[in-house]
Order: sequence, then structure tokens, then C-alpha cells
Amino acid sequence: MGKSQTRSDFISRIVIICLFIILFVLIMIPFYAVALSSFKPGESLVRYGLNLSLDFEIMSFNNFIYLFTGQHDYFVWFWNSMILTIVQVVLTLFVSAFVAYGFAAYDFKGKNFLFICVLLIMMVPFEILLVPLYSLINDLGMVNSYSAIILPGIANAATIFFFRQYLRSIPKEIIQSGRVDGANEYAIYFRLIMPIMKPSFAAMAILNGMNSWNNLLWPFMVLGDQSKYTLPIGLKTLLTPYGNNYDLLIVGSFFSIIPIFILFIAFQKYFIDGMTAGAVKG
Repeated sequence: MGKSQTRSDFISRIVIICLFIILFVLIMIPFYAVALSSFKPGESLVRYGLNLSLDFEIMSFNNFIYLFTGQHDYFVWFWNSMILTIVQVVLTLFVSAFVAYGFAAYDFKGKNFLFICVLLIMMVPFEILLVPLYSLINDLGMVNSYSAIILPGIANAATIFFFRQYLRSIPKEIIQSGRVDGANEYAIYFRLIMPIMKPSFAAMAILNGMNSWNNLLWPFMVLGDQSKYTLPIGLKTLLTPYGNNYDLLIVGSFFSIIPIFILFIAFQKYFIDGMTAGAVKG
């Protein structure tokens, strides 16, 4: 019985490892294709599309040289996206964590109703909100400003839900002990709760950072000044009816992956803990 169980566990592990290897390969193929194409001239992309073939006769560093020395606005778009992403992620984590802490730590009238409203907001596709949200932003005079991009998303429903679930796994005795020691509510939150929330902050920083960095539709609607364009909008402008700059498009797309990769590497220590801790307690 013992040997049979051991053999069954061994086979299960081998199957799981093989499945993960296959999944890893499937995920990495597109990245490999983009990386490979960034060393090829743009006309190769037009003729053959993204492919996995190694053709050393046409591969060179010309696209990268053009990226760093050519006359274009790529790095203006890049830094616009970088600043916007950092500000949006910091404000979203700060505000959403406060709201979630209120749901998890306090009992007040209408608490369940308000939380149901948060869940309902999660179910509404953003595209449905585009027209009324744009009308509101226009009435407030915030069109063509970064405020129009940042403010609508700082109380993110999905982030609030995640933080609330995470905070429910933290014993309330920690909060009560802080009150017994004479700490006010802000001291309890910043000194006792926030250090415990590091894994959840890391997980949400990665997810919100990816969403903000890759966001195209809403910034494209509210930004009209080309000097304020974010990276996705800027890359989109490289494809026009009058000519396409595939050389900059492909190497710029590859280079745009790097910040998200660095973000994940920086927070990977806490990412898995943050994504799973909320399951400890409903």
C-alpha cells in the first residue's frame, strides 16, 4: 500500500511538472517571437509576421540603435507611462486598502449593502461606463489631463475586494490589543496592519501596475495632447493610413515589457503569499 501510494504520488508530480513545462513554453513563445523580431527589419514583420525563424543574415541591432538615437517620441511616451503608473498604483493601493480596512475591521450600518455595491461594480464592464464617465470628466474640466486617468480608478473595486478578503484572515485581536495599549485608529492601521499587508500590497501592485501600464482605451479617449501620450497610445500612432513605423513598433513593444518584468521580480517574494493568504478565512 505504501509503495503504491509513493509511486502514485511520484507519477502525479511528474505529470504536474510536465504540464507546467508545457504551460511555460506556451507562454514564452510569444515573448520569444517578439524578442526575435526586434532584431529584424520592419519589412520582415510585414512580409512574414511574427515568426520563430532565426535568420542571421537580416538580424542586427539597428532597431535598438534607432530606439535610443533616432528622432521620435518613444521615451516621452515611456516616461509618461512610468510616472502615471507609479502615481496611479500608489494612490490605488493607499485608498483601496483604507476602504477595505473599514469593511474588515468595523461594523456599521449598511456595511453589507455597501460591500454588495462593490461586488456589483466589479461585474460591470468598463466599456459601459465610458460615455457617462467621459461626460463627467468633461464637465469637471479634466479632459486632456492625467487626473482624468488617475482619479476614476483609485478606489478600485477588485482591489478593495482582495484587500478585504486578505484582512479577514488577520485576527481582530491584533486591532483590539492596539486599542488596549492606547493607540489610535491611524496608529493601529499604519503600525500594526500595514506591515502584515505587505504580501497583499505586492500582489496588487503587480496587477494594478500591469493594468495601468497596458491601459489604452481610457487614456486614448481623454488625452489629446501628443506630449502627454502614454506608451500604448504612442505605439498605436506608429500605425497610420499614411505609413507604418514597424522598426520602432516592434523594438518599442519588446522594450515596454521590461518595466513589468522588473516589477514582478521586485515583488515576487511576496506575490504568491499575497495571492493565497485571503483563502485562509472566507
